[in-house]
Amino acid sequence: MKILVIGSGGREHAISWKIAQSSEVKKIYVAPGNGGTFLEPKLRNINIASVDIQKLISFAKEKRILFTIVGPEEPLYYGIVDAFMSENLLIFGPTKFAAQLETSKVFAKKFLKKYNIPSAKYKIFYNKDSAIQYVKKKKFPIVIKADGLSFGKGVKIAYNVEEAEKFIEDVLINKIFNISESSILIEEMLYGEEISFTLIINKTSIMPLAISQDHKRVGSGDIGNNTGGMGAYSPVSLVTYKIYHKIMQNIIYPTISGMIKENLIYTGILYVGILIDKNFQPYVIEFNCRFGDPEAQTILFRMKSDFLSHILSAIFGNLDTQSVELDYRYSMGLILATSNYPESYPIGLNISGLFSQNTTSESKIFHCATKINQKQIITNGGRVLCVTSLGNSIENLQEITNGIAKLVHWNGKFFRKDIGHREKFYCTSDKKI
Repeated sequence: MKILVIGSGGREHAISWKIAQSSEVKKIYVAPGNGGTFLEPKLRNINIASVDIQKLISFAKEKRILFTIVGPEEPLYYGIVDAFMSENLLIFGPTKFAAQLETSKVFAKKFLKKYNIPSAKYKIFYNKDSAIQYVKKKKFPIVIKADGLSFGKGVKIAYNVEEAEKFIEDVLINKIFNISESSILIEEMLYGEEISFTLIINKTSIMPLAISQDHKRVGSGDIGNNTGGMGAYSPVSLVTYKIYHKIMQNIIYPTISGMIKENLIYTGILYVGILIDKNFQPYVIEFNCRFGDPEAQTILFRMKSDFLSHILSAIFGNLDTQSVELDYRYSMGLILATSNYPESYPIGLNISGLFSQNTTSESKIFHCATKINQKQIITNGGRVLCVTSLGNSIENLQEITNGIAKLVHWNGKFFRKDIGHREKFYCTSDKKI
């Protein structure tokens, strides 16, 4: 069995690594992959960009690939699933139309409103002046979101008029995200704990995978700029069975029902970002039509069941016969980043210590942004590595992951030392989901 995984991040490294554990898999091609996928047994990097759809189709045909998995959002935005389907090639991911749940925040908010799925109140603006007039009348902080694809950077929490005006102008006038759509959302600020609910969907069937919590701020103590994610852990004790039931009834089931009615039907991953307020009511913050990163590393490292079997069951229409098996312990993914991330940062820095740390079968380093240069692993982005481990407590995991992180070196490496800190406040003896 030969499989193609599209992408180059830690998410794609984790997906490929997990699928490769199946004895049925002969080879997994990763396009374009990274330094970590280059080193894995059964995995082979191919030098094709994740958005070069025609080359990927030709490669899938040439190698007789059984199915393809799309990791990042950008190829989804460009319609890779539609293109593969038109060539009768099996692919795990949403169509371009369905992917609007992620790639257009305006589309997603209208969908949520139409199907009475709880989320923050909002207004849509197409004009800078009207948007600024509106924010001058609002109580701060407020949340401003750029419509379209912005790679996790399109959300701004503005604490005053000056911050709001600057972001509105940057999006609508300066077009800092190179988004052709000229609209923004302005939302009320919701307060509470954010969690991520990840599931596999296949048309009308769903299979929940796990609940996790990401840490978006760059600095320990949740300070500094938002990032693509500095770490995650799973499970989350805040989500008791009662809250889990609310999420299913108020969010997941209405979402799937609405997707069917709107023909947003696909086979793939659905990630729902959810905020739980002080009254333990859940609200949708965002949809992603793929795994989060580092949530993928965290969830897949905790998964004991056969991920390949789950994917094949979704593709061939018998997902309802499957259920996930997870390790009862906590898993944690800790991002190691390069100095000055998420602003401008250097790349091409030599990494040392990757093969000297004392890891076990319960710890692994996934590569997020690395490549091989003359047999040397070097940095190739801001979020470079993800140290992922299993442990019986958050304190235990912080000690393990931070300890491994200290053994890896490059100029300017940094990481948060408090991933999972909020779990300590709502950890109970209840069985974790």
